[in-house]
Amino acid sequence: MGSEREPIGVIGVGWVGLVTAACFAELGYDVWARDILADKVESLSRGEVPIHEPGLPELVAKNAARLNFTTEMTAALEHARLLFVCVDTPPTYSGDADLSSVEAVLGELGDSSEHALVMKSTVPVGTGRSIQRRRPGTGYVANPEFLKEGSAVADFMKPDRVVVGADEGSESFAERVAALYAPLGAPVVSTDVASAEMVKLASNAFLATKISFINEIANVSEELGADVSEVARGMGLDERIGPKFLQAGIGYGGSCFPKDVQALKQLAGNTGYHFQLLTSVIEVNELQKRRTIGKLQKHLGSLVGKEVALLGLAFKPNTDDIREATSLVLSGRLQGEGAHVRVYDPVASRAADEMLGGATISASALEAVDGADAVVLVTEWPEFGELDWAGEVRTRMRRPIVVDGRNFLDRDALIQAGFIYEGIGR
Repeated sequence: MGSEREPIGVIGVGWVGLVTAACFAELGYDVWARDILADKVESLSRGEVPIHEPGLPELVAKNAARLNFTTEMTAALEHARLLFVCVDTPPTYSGDADLSSVEAVLGELGDSSEHALVMKSTVPVGTGRSIQRRRPGTGYVANPEFLKEGSAVADFMKPDRVVVGADEGSESFAERVAALYAPLGAPVVSTDVASAEMVKLASNAFLATKISFINEIANVSEELGADVSEVARGMGLDERIGPKFLQAGIGYGGSCFPKDVQALKQLAGNTGYHFQLLTSVIEVNELQKRRTIGKLQKHLGSLVGKEVALLGLAFKPNTDDIREATSLVLSGRLQGEGAHVRVYDPVASRAADEMLGGATISASALEAVDGADAVVLVTEWPEFGELDWAGEVRTRMRRPIVVDGRNFLDRDALIQAGFIYEGIGR
């Protein structure tokens, strides 16, 4: 053990787990990936990838000989000593993380001192130390993931940094984990467990704060006649600020930012500290999702009986993830105002079907806009930019009103074609 080609285990083969397993296999490691869902394991063993992530199906197919999918924990324990834990840790009703899946893994691990849990799942700060106090013989390494949906394979293979956290007694396991990533040539941040756990939460909270900040600037820009796109460009050239995450829009969503921001706020609250900044970040994001209703009412008056098309359901392009997606809030609010809602997304429509209430799922973007009083662009899928807005879209719509929730479309071209255009902060 400890060689360059040390076999590894991956426990939980959801989005993070499957990307982790496939990418380590691509690096030449034999991987034993365990999940409790037999149907998923059978599908993956046939090379069928159940999630939409660019490049992942090809990676799984290419490395089939090194990827071993199983429902048996004993298989992972037998072949691997480093067990990358990639199970869900969703928020509970109290706002704290549900660690029951982590506890289940601990129960199956038993009293082994040869194995180490390598925690990729996002857990509250203090989780690792709590586990080590209760199970002093268990090796434990914090190794948070920093993958973005839609570019997860590239994020894994070309990381900005690799964070490895270990406390006394687990240093040798941490060295072995760091060695696994050596072929990537990324900086390794070696630290204690609690600090490694905090790096993940603090990183996502900071990025969410940046998004909420630029959305606030966008809202003020609308009132003062400034263009937030130009403001962001000018800000982003300052190397202390940078251009990333300065794209104004109708709010962030997905599986990470909302959960991690709320988790850090909850952790602070549990210590008696009121994290006022994050409270505002969350409030701004929720209000931003709803500002679209006012933009539509400005031009349509009452929304009762109006036909509104939503283009995009996923919280961002190149994924089918609709968790905490702005589209769900908009669909619900529009229906609450009495509008008839039609939606279209290239990949996420099926996943959203049961969450859209009375909204109609269209088979194409053109079908969605047919007879619409207004169109709201929610997700900036490339195909929406390629639509014939001046021709077929304009002809099909009842009224030429577009709310561009991502400042993605060509504003000047739409206005020239006769559209009423509403962007964000423009």
